[in-house]
Amino acid sequence: MDFGPFLLLATMEGLVMAAVLALTAVGLSLVFGVMRVVNVAHGEFFMLGAVLAWFVTASVPGPPALGFAAALVVCPLIVGGIAALADRAILKRLDYDPEATIVATIGLLYIFQQAALSLYGPDARPVQAPFDWRLQFPWFGYSGYKLAVVAAAALLLLGVRQLLVRSRIGLVMRATQYDRETATAFGIDVDRVYALVFALGAALAAVAAVLIVPIQQAHYLMGGDPLLLSFIVVIIGGLGSLRGTVLAAVLIGLSDGIVSVFFSPTLAKILATLLVALVLVFRPQGLFGQRAA
Repeated sequence: MDFGPFLLLATMEGLVMAAVLALTAVGLSLVFGVMRVVNVAHGEFFMLGAVLAWFVTASVPGPPALGFAAALVVCPLIVGGIAALADRAILKRLDYDPEATIVATIGLLYIFQQAALSLYGPDARPVQAPFDWRLQFPWFGYSGYKLAVVAAAALLLLGVRQLLVRSRIGLVMRATQYDRETATAFGIDVDRVYALVFALGAALAAVAAVLIVPIQQAHYLMGGDPLLLSFIVVIIGGLGSLRGTVLAAVLIGLSDGIVSVFFSPTLAKILATLLVALVLVFRPQGLFGQRAA
């Protein structure tokens, strides 16, 4: 096979990774942008989504598409509910202090990992894709499900943008982000907004996990890479900038896919880390972030 088909395959694999990474990183960016909380447990919400997807699909009888559709609805709701409870029980009591919330979310990370290990076990388990249609190119066949993942992620990201820009809930979130005290003075329940934002960020990570788990098996330690890559994406794109987060996810996803195919996955991670270092040195606020006053 010539260079061109290899490049096409690498690009398509990179797009799949970029789509899932964008969903995960947008959830992390949203939480920081509105709440100013660095959620170190974000990768474990991703892991919980994948593990719950295995439980749901294994419990729903009938064709794989039915179980997968149930997981796509049920898992984000459960993970979002867990996140909202964690916000009310822990983060709210810490008054969302930046240093304290970092320590608290590290604690949540280990709690969720150990809970998954106890209830799910140490084994990696597959989830069957809802369909097995393949797109046939002259050089190779490619999974139609992977293309569906890209399309679904794009629609979800568009929905998040519409929620933030066009809806009353989005207006309240943006008002809370700009000035918490003024929002409170105008009668906005900031604590409820924070719980909603934390739940939404976790639910986006869970959706990403449900989408990717037919491609990658569910495992109780699978939250590490999504967390690391999400931080890389958010730093490059700019903390709190959803547009920058999506564009950075596409950049990292495509470069990771292409470099991994032609060289090695380790080199791809090294290049991503180097890019973060360059951004922090020459543009600390990120490519699309605003410089602090």
